[in-house]
This record gives sequence, structure tokens and C-alpha cells, in this order.
Amino acid sequence: MTVAGIGGFFLVFIEAYIVLILKGYHSIDFDGIRPFVSIWSLNFFLLFSIFTSIKPWVSKRMSKYQESSLKDNL
Repeated sequence: MTVAGIGGFFLVFIEAYIVLILKGYHSIDFDGIRPFVSIWSLNFFLLFSIFTSIKPWVSKRMSKYQESSLKDNL
């Protein structure tokens, strides 16, 4: 969960930088802490859902790989 929180924080700045480049702005004003926190929380839940989905996917892939390697060895 810590990785998702820190990653969400960095994603806010990456997204802001992309907007700066695409729109040609020189600065971005978040209009206070509330919009910043809402963007951060959206990024947090995005990363949290990705990380919680990756763990079962990797374990499933590894079990399939181990089963196929056992069959090849026999």
C-alpha cells in the first residue's frame, strides 16, 4: 500500500508535466489542497488495483511455468 501511495504522489507530478508540455503552460495551479488530494487518491486506487491484480497473475503464471518444466523433465 505504501508503494501505491508514493507512486500516486509521483503520478500527480508526471501528469502535471504532461499537461504542461501538451498545452504549453508554464505552471499549473491545483486551486488548493482538495483537488490535489483527489487526484492523488485516484492515482493511489489505480496503482493499488493494478498491484493487487499483478500478484495473483504472477503466481498463476509461475505455477503454470513450474508445472510445464516438471513435465519437460519427466
